[in-house]
Amino acid sequence: MPIRAVLFDKDGTLLDYHRTWGPINLAAADIAAAGDELLAGRLLALGGMDRTSMITRTGSLLAAAHTVEIAAAWVEAGSPLPLDDLADRLDALFTASATRSVPIGNLEACFSALRTLGLTLGIASSDNEASIRLMLDHLGLAHHISFVAGYDSGHGVKPGPGMALAFAEALGLKSSEIAVVGDNSHDIDMGRSAGAGLVIGVLSGTGDAATLEPIADACLADIGALPAFLASHSAN
Repeated sequence: MPIRAVLFDKDGTLLDYHRTWGPINLAAADIAAAGDELLAGRLLALGGMDRTSMITRTGSLLAAAHTVEIAAAWVEAGSPLPLDDLADRLDALFTASATRSVPIGNLEACFSALRTLGLTLGIASSDNEASIRLMLDHLGLAHHISFVAGYDSGHGVKPGPGMALAFAEALGLKSSEIAVVGDNSHDIDMGRSAGAGLVIGVLSGTGDAATLEPIADACLADIGALPAFLASHSAN
């Protein structure tokens, strides 16, 4: 069955994860630690980010989890803030920081090429929905995107299939007619559990080839290679 639509992860797939989220993760740990620098360092390490390199580890809490999961882990690890309060503060930080998003490559050109192929595009992220929409507006890409889902959109969270199934349903497609593209095993697992026709890993984020190649249908360096890949797949 041909692929008619593409559902993208956001961070590490469309956005340069380390350049975008390094400063945000530092600020998030500071919020959770309520001014305790030693605790902030411990929370950041627990999240999987190295303060010196600003690199976040593959498969770590900060790389893959949604806001409430991060907040819950940090409260358990010693944050003095109540869980709901911390989650709200983190979501506010993440939304306010969306205008500092650093794209990977020329997203306008990539999205335009995909739409020229007749594909409908969507985004499913572990970030909140407001952040995704603000990022799209900031980068001038909203007109390309027909579906947006965050962890708080009511479709469930990754690696569950809900966001991918909701994408297909919103477009009136079978799940086998969509491709899911992401940099993390959560993205691949979401697509696979939803029955996506193609599940594609990209090596531009926090995931690596050792993690993604065994579980994805294909691995690309980044989404810049996606239009040619899908055009070739369609031709075959």
